[in-house]
Amino acid sequence: MSAVLTPPASGDDWLGLTDAVLPVGAASDWAVLPRCGGVVLFSGTARDHAPGREGVEQLEYEAYEEHVVPRLADIAASMREQWPTVGRIVLLHRVGVVPVGESSVVVVASAPHRDGAFAAARFGIDTLKATVPIWKRERWKDGESWGLESQHITSVDES
Repeated sequence: MSAVLTPPASGDDWLGLTDAVLPVGAASDWAVLPRCGGVVLFSGTARDHAPGREGVEQLEYEAYEEHVVPRLADIAASMREQWPTVGRIVLLHRVGVVPVGESSVVVVASAPHRDGAFAAARFGIDTLKATVPIWKRERWKDGESWGLESQHITSVDES
């Protein structure tokens, strides 16, 4: 697995899985294009609580690695199909331990107008959560557990 994710030298999709800190600022900066007036960034950060679990100390993610980037590519393709004017897309996820306050997932979409950027980014994160085989373990003051809110993984076409 790549320790550090860097933007691609060419192309309009930056997709990846890493065990390193996610490059949130670089992802947003990379998505800017002269023809795109809207850039929407979603960064999912580890928080210190969850329903019924106060004192969350850390999250840990595992992935079925060989399936992650192909699924991310399917999501990006679907985003482009639904919003043809989308400029650049970033879909990055972290595995391993993610301390509270750090990002576990970053989704960015740029488009000529804000409506397209917001819609594409929302679809990107929602579809990533539903279709990419990544699982989370939470550790909190009273215990730990894998996938308390686990859901059935679906295909991108079903999203």
